Amino acid sequence: MFTRRGFGKAVGVGVSAAGASMAGLPTAAEAVTTPEALPTPGGTSAAGATSDPGAPGGFGVPGGFGRLKQIRAGELDIGYVETGPAHGPAVVLLHGWPYDIHSFAEVAPLLAARGHRVIVPYLRGHGTTTFLSSTTFRNAQQSVVALDIVALLDALRIERAVLAGFDWGSRTADIIAALWPERCRALVSVTGYLITNRERQRLPLAAKAEWAWWYQYYFATERGRQGLHDNTRDLARLVWTFNSPTWRFDEATFERTATAFDHPDHVDIVIHNYRWRLGLAEGDPRYDGLEKRLAAGPAIAVPTVTLDGEKDPFTPAGDGTAYRDKFTGPYAHHTLTGIGHNVPQEAPGAFAEAVLEANRLAGA
Repeated sequence: MFTRRGFGKAVGVGVSAAGASMAGLPTAAEAVTTPEALPTPGGTSAAGATSDPGAPGGFGVPGGFGRLKQIRAGELDIGYVETGPAHGPAVVLLHGWPYDIHSFAEVAPLLAARGHRVIVPYLRGHGTTTFLSSTTFRNAQQSVVALDIVALLDALRIERAVLAGFDWGSRTADIIAALWPERCRALVSVTGYLITNRERQRLPLAAKAEWAWWYQYYFATERGRQGLHDNTRDLARLVWTFNSPTWRFDEATFERTATAFDHPDHVDIVIHNYRWRLGLAEGDPRYDGLEKRLAAGPAIAVPTVTLDGEKDPFTPAGDGTAYRDKFTGPYAHHTLTGIGHNVPQEAPGAFAEAVLEANRLAGA
């Protein structure tokens, strides 16, 4: 098992199955300064072109995390941070809910220091990612979120990337690896295989597991929708505390992320995501074919590293065995001792090393 002591903040100790070392990586303190809150941009960029609110005189993220940019991709104007050499091998880091790009504020510069071009986008309904049309269905079914990232790769002219994520980000990366493996060089997935089968979701889990999903059921009610609208920050803070019981984040760290929820579509996107999973909200019929393929539980053949946080309430028992057969290519698994759900922010060094390990499995 990886340990919090070994991989909490400092880097320089190898954590891969082969015992590879990250010697030469700067520590988190050396690599990044505290990013500031990111305001919503005033407009959208031309299709396939980026605007840079982080340019001199604009908004941005100081330090090694990169500059905030915008690019039109699919039905969205996607806000993202980019750091590292422009022609380096691409890595896309994907957050979940109730989190944002700042989960990777320490991971991104570590990977950039090893020569990677690192892209960290806001998912739909978060931060500076906005819909191009006011009439677009505020849909958050799993295939659509994955298509957002494929569209982002297209807009940035990135053929293949290492995809790495947690929570919604794991599911999104898993889907791309399963359905469009030609776009995914390698995969890092926290909590393993998270592709949703809605029919199976109808079946109850063990009582303790059901308890961990309390907010999913809360959001199934109109009371829960109103609660998310009225108490967005309080709910997010509670989920952070529940999901990561050993992580002692401060208020500044929380507020840095919470600004991403000040978004006109945030409530609609979050509610639709959780209701859709439970079969309580319909998706877009245009994506029924994709969802049928995903419901079949397709195997993932790209090189993969899976991570489990030992203290994560959603980590399945068995040290990765519950989902091992879903990964048919080169594979490694690690459990992070003392770490909860938000792995990249709680253990940035271990997460960065997992990305490097996945790249090695792909033959780098």
